Amino acid sequence: MRTGLFIAIVLVSGCFAGLIHGGINLAIVEPYLDQAIGIENQNLFATGEEEDTPEFWVEYNSYRTWQKGGQVLAGAILGTSIAALVGIVYMLSRKALPQNNVKGTLFLTGLMWFTVFVIPFLKYPANPPTVGDTETVVLRSILFLSFIAISGFAAVGFYQVYKRLQNKKILAFVGYAIFISVVFVVMPENPDEISAPMELVNGFRGMAFVAVSVYWLALGLILGGFVEKLKERLEIS
Repeated sequence: MRTGLFIAIVLVSGCFAGLIHGGINLAIVEPYLDQAIGIENQNLFATGEEEDTPEFWVEYNSYRTWQKGGQVLAGAILGTSIAALVGIVYMLSRKALPQNNVKGTLFLTGLMWFTVFVIPFLKYPANPPTVGDTETVVLRSILFLSFIAISGFAAVGFYQVYKRLQNKKILAFVGYAIFISVVFVVMPENPDEISAPMELVNGFRGMAFVAVSVYWLALGLILGGFVEKLKERLEIS
């Protein structure tokens, strides 16, 4: 495989998928953020930490406009970073993937979506800004990233088991399911209580889940399409 060209394809695919993710975030996630931040602002006014003045709203609206404007760019950067990891895994496991290039990348991104996003998300679902104490943000981040790492490395480890099993390869999947179930139970719960309306929280979580899932789907399709179209130049079958 021509590594340089493949790396370029991976990064471009990640950028495109990230742009899609950023755009979807603007469309379906940001409205929930506006509601959540609105509740937060009202709490600030009630406690006297901020005053409900025209100056406050001018500064707030300016910040939110800047924040929303950077949403798509942030999506492209994050998407490119994640795609780099996908590219590495693809190169290491390509022979074990479906031979059709699009099916192969979709299978890989689907597997990674499940192990490094869905499972950690079920344990530590995303919360809007009104949920969570600022003093626990570091702990919450460590817990979430730790679960991602554990699930990801466990998937790699059981994949090695899968390759070595001549018969009953299903045991590798069963082993992973048992292991990650134990980790799911043992890992600490989110330390913060939910004080925001559950309708808002659940809506935010649902839209965030959809947005990230679309990213993984788009990455698989775009990367697979590029690989299929340029397979002769990449020198792969």
